[in-house]
Amino acid sequence: MADPSTYRPAPGEIPVSPGVYKFRDAHGRVIYVGKAKSLRPRLSSYFQDIAGLHPRTATMVTTAASVEWTVVGTEVEALQLEYSWIKEFDPRFNVKYRDDKSYPELAVTLNEEFPRVQVMRGAHKKGVRYFGPYGHAWAIRETVDLLLRVFPVRTCSNGVFKRAQQVGRPCLLGYIGKCAAPCVGKVDAAEHLELAEEFCEFMAGRTGGFLRRLEQQMQQAAEEMEYERAARLRDDIGALKRAMEKNAVVLADGTDADLLALAEDELEAAVQIFHVRGGRVRGQRGWVTDKVEDVDTAALVEHALQQLYGAGTEPVPREVLVPALPEPAEPVREWLCGLRGGQVDLRVPQRGDKKDLMATVGRNAQQALALHKTKRAADLTTRSRALQEITDALELDSVPLRIECFDISHLQGEDVVASMVVFEDGLARKSEYRRFQIKSFAGQDDVRSMHEVITRRFRRYLQEREQTGEWAVPEADDEGPAGPVEESGRPRRFAYPPQLLVVDGGQPQVAAARRALDELGIDDVALCGLAKRLEEVWLPGQDDPVVLPRSSEGLYLLQRVRDEAHRFAIRYQRTKRSKRLTAGELDSVPGLGETRRQALLKHFGSLKRLRAATVDELCEVPGIGRRTAETVAAALSSRTPATFAVNTATGEIIDDGVEPGGAGPSTIDAARPTPAPQETP
Repeated sequence: MADPSTYRPAPGEIPVSPGVYKFRDAHGRVIYVGKAKSLRPRLSSYFQDIAGLHPRTATMVTTAASVEWTVVGTEVEALQLEYSWIKEFDPRFNVKYRDDKSYPELAVTLNEEFPRVQVMRGAHKKGVRYFGPYGHAWAIRETVDLLLRVFPVRTCSNGVFKRAQQVGRPCLLGYIGKCAAPCVGKVDAAEHLELAEEFCEFMAGRTGGFLRRLEQQMQQAAEEMEYERAARLRDDIGALKRAMEKNAVVLADGTDADLLALAEDELEAAVQIFHVRGGRVRGQRGWVTDKVEDVDTAALVEHALQQLYGAGTEPVPREVLVPALPEPAEPVREWLCGLRGGQVDLRVPQRGDKKDLMATVGRNAQQALALHKTKRAADLTTRSRALQEITDALELDSVPLRIECFDISHLQGEDVVASMVVFEDGLARKSEYRRFQIKSFAGQDDVRSMHEVITRRFRRYLQEREQTGEWAVPEADDEGPAGPVEESGRPRRFAYPPQLLVVDGGQPQVAAARRALDELGIDDVALCGLAKRLEEVWLPGQDDPVVLPRSSEGLYLLQRVRDEAHRFAIRYQRTKRSKRLTAGELDSVPGLGETRRQALLKHFGSLKRLRAATVDELCEVPGIGRRTAETVAAALSSRTPATFAVNTATGEIIDDGVEPGGAGPSTIDAARPTPAPQETP
């Protein structure tokens, strides 16, 4: 624990300008980012008597080892820089909202030639129009099903669309009138794009014009005695009204607004947001956060607004209604106006429908917080029991809050890879996952592979520790520098040792891992192996395994860790195998990327003509310089070309060997059946 007085800057060194400051720990990691209208009084407040600080603030300043700041021109710039640094460094003491679920949204892919309407989750993509988020995916599908009568936009996947183009026959929706069938040319791209834009306009709340136009068309059809057409239009109007009824009017003046409400206690806070467009609730989302810093409601509102609008993917409406204004409110209002490109009214509703709706949003936030605390309490109880059972069964000195598991995967000795997965406090920490290629030998030897991987992982750990002067460095590793530059403040790749190291396997794998740790002089990391056959836990130097009860939460946790390592290793091994099997002769040419490979094949038409080309002819291809041309010519001339290929369906000899689109094996090799051996984890 550091003494804040050891790194306290002199009062005259700190400027009085607006700025953003960072606290770093002894390893150089950024642990807190803040902003201030005037840096001097704000930073000085952290270095008062620790007894007078909030407990969370006191924990932060005693964890830190240094502080630095960056001066900016305005408070708006400070707000933007603070958000950017929180996203970049992920400081442990900053409030960070996390979605309590992945909310589905209705998306229209206007960036495609034939836009598609679909349900999407996750990050927003450029050129895609989003509506929502919604509480349930089925709510989106019900709405879309009603609207397809009037706006028959494509909803099929790219595979189904291409298949329909090939066979010249639309899918069922095309036959029943719920798709305009652009796949078979019933409408062209421009007409289909117009349908998609009308769909977006309706979903955006501009419904009155569509209804009036359809009613006029229905009256006109009735006057012209086209009763079947009039009946279809009547049904279309009914479908649109039913779709509109799913989103009741909450603000009679057709307001576009986002309403944000909070529910909080001493440890956690939940935020709920209602997106109101055209007076109707078009979407809802919620976040939950731990209050790891001393913040009030106004500060939580400011962090929530940064989270909601900072990425630039969420449009800022004309009104943003909050339970409390940030302090100060003007920089946040100015920041929102800049994002919107127009005036934004940031305020607390005082009366009328908007205050009533804010109370409804607040009740949703209270329910979300209560549900989150119920789930988390049950989850924490189970994980705590699992960790304690592992501690007792393996006779560990402390609870293994960080568990790392390693697994080896290969296919009959080829493409040998390893995985490292990390569980912290019983939960997967996917940002810490790592994968390895076995480099020291070729062939199948799981024990030797495990020894190499453990050695490389903990050698990197020692290198990280050496940079702080706490450890000596063994010989250099062949994987290059150990993570990001020290000054960046980002977490290092292998900086944290596990309390428990798990290997997938029995006595041989455990012995190999123990030998690797002993060679590096590491004796403070507990080690065990989990054998698949009987789920036995093996400890180093013991002839008999530890058998945990089948209903043990500790065994369940070890199994989850082992299965996750197995999944991660298999995925990497399959990726490497796919690349190897689809690689052609040009793939191994140094300095030749995918774009220039395709340019060469497109220019010459086949590998046979490419092999026969001179260096000067190769230089004629756009993007190919003389040095690259010489490298390509030398690489192709050193290999024996295929003399011919045979079309196995017709028996025809293909002179060019490989078709223009690829650089893979000949038709004979592609047609020859190959065995499909079992994957070895």
